[in-house]
Amino acid sequence: MRYMTDFSINYQSLYSKGKQPTDPWAETQVIQSDTRPSTPKSAPPPRWMRPRRRAGYTRGGCCFLVLGLAGVGVIFALYLLFPWTTNLLLLGVDYSESWNYLGRSDTIILASVNPLKPTVAMLSIPRDLWVTIPGFGENRINTAHFFAEGQQVGAGPYKAIETIRHNFGVDVDYYLRVRFESVKDVVDAMGGVDIVLAEPIAGYTVGQHHLTGNKALAFARSRMGADDFFRMEQGQLLLKSALKQMISPQKLWRSPAVLVALLRSIDTDIPTWQWPRLALALLRAGPGGIDSRFIQREMVTPFTTDQGASVLLPDWGQINPVLTEMFGK
Repeated sequence: MRYMTDFSINYQSLYSKGKQPTDPWAETQVIQSDTRPSTPKSAPPPRWMRPRRRAGYTRGGCCFLVLGLAGVGVIFALYLLFPWTTNLLLLGVDYSESWNYLGRSDTIILASVNPLKPTVAMLSIPRDLWVTIPGFGENRINTAHFFAEGQQVGAGPYKAIETIRHNFGVDVDYYLRVRFESVKDVVDAMGGVDIVLAEPIAGYTVGQHHLTGNKALAFARSRMGADDFFRMEQGQLLLKSALKQMISPQKLWRSPAVLVALLRSIDTDIPTWQWPRLALALLRAGPGGIDSRFIQREMVTPFTTDQGASVLLPDWGQINPVLTEMFGK
């Protein structure tokens, strides 16, 4: 009891002298640090634990992207399938030098394309049809190209278009012309073309025949035992057979060579942006969907001019209904 009293007195005296008391058990106590240990940085939470606001923003961005792509797709589809009709004038120019197109358009095909339906219509016009050529008077329709091209290089197709509009009442948007000699290069690039004949034509028997470039050109221009009406039929038969085989899977690997041959062979004012529309319409229609006709014998009257030329006078009473049906005249 005395021991405890003495200790307490000494403890109080130390306070009175301004000294800190000492703990007799200090050496046995755990040392306390004044500074807290630093807390290690925690790793960022996984994505699924992040706030929903951020996740919602990401989903919204994806939705806008999807909607944007869908909008572009709709616009592109409207561009490809917009239901406006494009009328073309296809001209096959008779022999001319390689550096010009000074020749008569012995093949004349008025074509119409509508990608939405899709429809592809082709009407062959006899080269000897007697019509009025604006600025040149009355003459065969195939001379319109020749006269204008002789006056000014490049004017031939536009005079032919003007002649079609003046006589047939059909507005033509673009032209496409090719030299007859170029047919050989295109057909050879395809590896030849197969034709199927239901009756003997141009010296060929009934059945299937494989034509090289030279034979295809001879077939299209042949008048063996036939007149210009048979020649138009032969030209359309060759053209439809070539189109059918160009879009067939067996010929797709030849497409680059065919495209190069076509680019070298044709002259046209069809703008680049129109080609996808026209190509899609042709692919969708297929060879069986092409409405190919020609002005027939009963639609014209043979006539001999004062100069002794044999020509064909048009019977517009029979031709106009065909024009209305095919081109909406």
